[in-house]
Amino acid sequence: MQRKIDQWFEEHREELVQDIMRLCRIRSVRGESSEGLPYGEGPAKALEEALRMAEDMGFSTRNYENYVGTVDYNDKETELLILAHLDVVPEGTGWSVTGPYEPKVVDGKLYARGSADDKGPAVAALYAMRALRELGVELGRNVRLLVGTDEECGSSDLKYYFAREKAPKHSFSPDANYPVCNVEKGSFGGEFTAKWAESAALPRIVYARGGHTSNVVPRDAEALVEGLAAAEVEKVCARFAEKTGAQFTVTESDQGVKIDVLGVGAHASMPEKGNNAALALVEMLCALPLAPCEGLERLKAVAEIFPHRDGAGQAAGVAQSDEVSGALTLNIGIFEYGLDGLRGVIDSRVPVCANEENMSRVLQRRLGERGLTLPSTAMRAPHHTPAESPLVRTLLNVYEEVTGEKGYCYSMGGGTYVHNIEGGVAFGCGKQGVDNHMHGPDEFAVVEDLVESARMFARVIVGMCG
Repeated sequence: MQRKIDQWFEEHREELVQDIMRLCRIRSVRGESSEGLPYGEGPAKALEEALRMAEDMGFSTRNYENYVGTVDYNDKETELLILAHLDVVPEGTGWSVTGPYEPKVVDGKLYARGSADDKGPAVAALYAMRALRELGVELGRNVRLLVGTDEECGSSDLKYYFAREKAPKHSFSPDANYPVCNVEKGSFGGEFTAKWAESAALPRIVYARGGHTSNVVPRDAEALVEGLAAAEVEKVCARFAEKTGAQFTVTESDQGVKIDVLGVGAHASMPEKGNNAALALVEMLCALPLAPCEGLERLKAVAEIFPHRDGAGQAAGVAQSDEVSGALTLNIGIFEYGLDGLRGVIDSRVPVCANEENMSRVLQRRLGERGLTLPSTAMRAPHHTPAESPLVRTLLNVYEEVTGEKGYCYSMGGGTYVHNIEGGVAFGCGKQGVDNHMHGPDEFAVVEDLVESARMFARVIVGMCG
């Protein structure tokens, strides 16, 4: 059977790639909700297309009011749930190989927004089911593929689904790296703010902003200052370009001096892999010879508490770690400064040892001491599935059998689709050490890795449901 599965995928490799492209052409970023479209038109279109794809393969599907869709192998009791998502983060800027929604294969890599996160893995799971069906495999229990549309913005789609359906014993999501992620950190997210009376004294900052999504390290940032010469600003920017590693560009206009900053985007759970353009900008602005005002004092507080390159929360007083889940990470994903106020959005991934007393309350006190307000926000609990569970054992055995590499469990800071599902783990489709540019420009998936993943998924389905 294993040889038949492998042969089937060799024969259907190009079809798999083309179906991933079908989904990647759809801009499925969350939009304004309306009747029948809880996350806007784009995610609903992607869901419709994915379910049509599954129906064409002969599977029974169901659309749960455009929150999620399901694909069932048979009508027996569901033993295994595979969860993937079709929504994507905004495309951002800086794409060079192709447009974000114009999928293209170059040197064995499929470039497009969603190719790796998570449309490619979703189609790989669907093709695993298709392969078994076309090979005539009878399963004693059902495997259900769930495709959702709100993973990137909080997974409210799953809350809707699980309010109507019971979770099976076993579930995995191809929304991380191999081998098996069985521990996911908890999280803390909140918005700090400050307000003040506008000061007309020059020189001053008219605005500063960077970032679009809390769970992404900002790649771009910009500011406008008035009352300073461009040459003076350029000298400070040159110094901070060397200090931060970000690129600063200065242009002068009738409105003042415009500053653009280019950093490196990354997932908020791995701030060390990015270069936060917003925080680089904040530090640079604090070094300009600006007129004293309350707004400037609040900006300096932000630079002091959340300094550039401090992704561990050291300066904020919340750095901590444990053996099970690793170290705390902290990202400022959105920052905005205006003439009469500022706001910043925190995304922190916390280890098992973190709690309200040693994390969120510390942040509140620290910010409050400097005139910044952070409302009380509950922390999201960590997720842990024992390595001895039948599903984890099956996943590791299949991984070793197909790849020839040693299987192991690991912890991660990013929350996956199974974070709130008891017994759930993440399995693929990324490989350790491969940067797929998820959440950044030129996102790609390695075609061979997706095919290999589909082969593994088919074996897991047989092992758990046969």
